[in-house]
Amino acid sequence: MHVPDGFINAPVSAVAGVVAAGAVAVSLRGARRELDERTAPLAGLVAAFIFAVQMLNFPVAAGTSGHLLGGALAAILVGPFTGVLCIAVVLLMQGILFADGGLTALGVNITVMGVVTVVVAYALFRGLIRVLPHGRRSTTAAAFVAALVSVPAAAVAFTLIYAVGGTTDVPIGKVLTAMVGVHVLIGIGEAAITALTVGAVIAVRPDLVHGARGLAAPLKLRVGGELVDAPAAPAATPAPVAARSTRTVWATGLVAALVLAGFVSFYASANPDGLEKVAADKGIDEKVQEHGAADSPLADYGVKDVGNARVSGGLAGVIGVGVTVAVGSGVFWAVRKRRTPQTPASRTAESV
Repeated sequence: MHVPDGFINAPVSAVAGVVAAGAVAVSLRGARRELDERTAPLAGLVAAFIFAVQMLNFPVAAGTSGHLLGGALAAILVGPFTGVLCIAVVLLMQGILFADGGLTALGVNITVMGVVTVVVAYALFRGLIRVLPHGRRSTTAAAFVAALVSVPAAAVAFTLIYAVGGTTDVPIGKVLTAMVGVHVLIGIGEAAITALTVGAVIAVRPDLVHGARGLAAPLKLRVGGELVDAPAAPAATPAPVAARSTRTVWATGLVAALVLAGFVSFYASANPDGLEKVAADKGIDEKVQEHGAADSPLADYGVKDVGNARVSGGLAGVIGVGVTVAVGSGVFWAVRKRRTPQTPASRTAESV
């Protein structure tokens, strides 16, 4: 659903840019509460993984494909504020290096693919978690539903923006019907990928899944035919951070992202995605503009002057994963380092 330059007029694109900048600013502040020594590097990995999976277009209907948006996955794994930043980093790398998603439309893309998907998905996910039984299956099911709904929600958001600032005169009702219809199908793929990924991480390291924290149900005992809370167990000494190292998870995730982007992406569907298909069918793309980074050596996810398509695409994917994980990790590490933990003495001084 990467919106190119020319779909939305300049004034509305500028307003969307301001909204996106504000969302990123708020997310930078909120991410300080979500990131710590373990999760900051993992947030960069999540951004790289989303970049890789977005290269894997899957067929959803005749002549149409879809790909992961990633807002739900990022929000559930690393938190909603950090999730917005993850998607923003991915979209920035895609726009600058790969000419994917317009540069003047970057604000629109961050708002639609980042802010809307994260807000809708995480709000629905937390609501479901409160009413479903605690456990891995319920958490995975909640992730599935949240991801499924987030994609057509993003399609509705784009349609509303187009209704205000579209550059062509197209009946909005037809655009809305087409966008929501195809993106419900894409949402099924998004939901499956999100649920599988969240479930896999919960299976090995539930402590690293932001949305799964605090989900352990209290132990119950049956006394006189009634269930009562079991007595609290003695507090255990926390395990050292080194004992719960994230290196294995990080290395496994990075290898998976590199394989997906460098090899599996070659077998992705070549059909236009949902927005491209609707735009072509309804005439939204009549005033599309050439991308400002069209001359990038990595434009269209291929390395310039590399003749073999498989090698070219694979190298571009590997480079994209490497750059995204480096930039993302740097951003998230910087955000984490800006947190200033208070010493007992300073807290005492403040209380006085």
